[in-house]
Amino acid sequence: MTMRTRPLGTTGPQVSALGLGCMGMSALYGEADRAESIATLHAALEAGVTLLDTGDFYGMGHNEMLIGEALRAAPAARREQALVSVKFGALRDPDGGWSGYDGRPAAVKNFAAYSLQRLGVDHIDVYRIARLDPDVPIEETVGAIAELVEKGYVRHIGLSEVGAETIRRAAATAPISDLQIEYSLISRGIEDEILPTTRELGIGITAYGVLSRGLISGHFTADRQLGAGDFRAMSPRFQGENLRHNLNLVEALRKIAEQKGVSVAQTAIAWVLSRGEDIVPLIGARSRDRLTEALGALDVTLDTADLTAIEEAVPAGAAAGDRYPAAQMAHLES
Repeated sequence: MTMRTRPLGTTGPQVSALGLGCMGMSALYGEADRAESIATLHAALEAGVTLLDTGDFYGMGHNEMLIGEALRAAPAARREQALVSVKFGALRDPDGGWSGYDGRPAAVKNFAAYSLQRLGVDHIDVYRIARLDPDVPIEETVGAIAELVEKGYVRHIGLSEVGAETIRRAAATAPISDLQIEYSLISRGIEDEILPTTRELGIGITAYGVLSRGLISGHFTADRQLGAGDFRAMSPRFQGENLRHNLNLVEALRKIAEQKGVSVAQTAIAWVLSRGEDIVPLIGARSRDRLTEALGALDVTLDTADLTAIEEAVPAGAAAGDRYPAAQMAHLES
């Protein structure tokens, strides 16, 4: 396996061809093993992964502190290569509930101050609001991040889960490095309008959910029991007939993977990698075994026949169910 690099848009840094999404090490996908999480972070850095993605609301700050701990314990050379991307703005309550998003300039700077402390760093490499605050113009939110860039607390400005019009308004306010948004074989909504817009403006894509929260990893089964704190227990794609339909898509993909001698997960990640040099998939590995499997996608080459077969097995729009419950879908732009 050779780790390649990709540009994070025309205004962002070069990053590893795969990034590590760290949310599952702290929240929303059941219990996580702290020691294994740190070992996985170290293994990712040793493998040449440079982009670590987190959110200040993942485990109420736990994820940032976990990353900070892992970076402090890493060899200096590996620590220096790490680029940390942080999402902010999601409002939580002590019961773990969600209360909306706050993109006010004063809140932006407040969130950043706490993130810098928890991470134990003097700057954040990419900073972005997790979802658009409907009560605050994106120009004000991005303008506040731009002020943090001027002061050296942030290196690059990102966006997350916003539509083409908001992307244009943000880019007219300050240079935008990338848009973080869900993109996978069964979540292809960005292809119609959002992806053409980012490519026109020279904005990269960091794609999360490339395995659709494990649904198309090849490891998820219909009889799997999900805990009350697991997001998938409420996700429409993991419910009843939707789940059975979607797992049938996975079995169709498995046949193609087996013919190539690779795993389903590697095939799904390789498909996202094949969509363009401006797309950096985030892999949500919580263990070294899953990390190793995901990194193997870098050695998978999909030729024209492979891509055609994948499109036939899992055509655009084939998934059953929305990617979030209705209340959360309301916060997403398209």
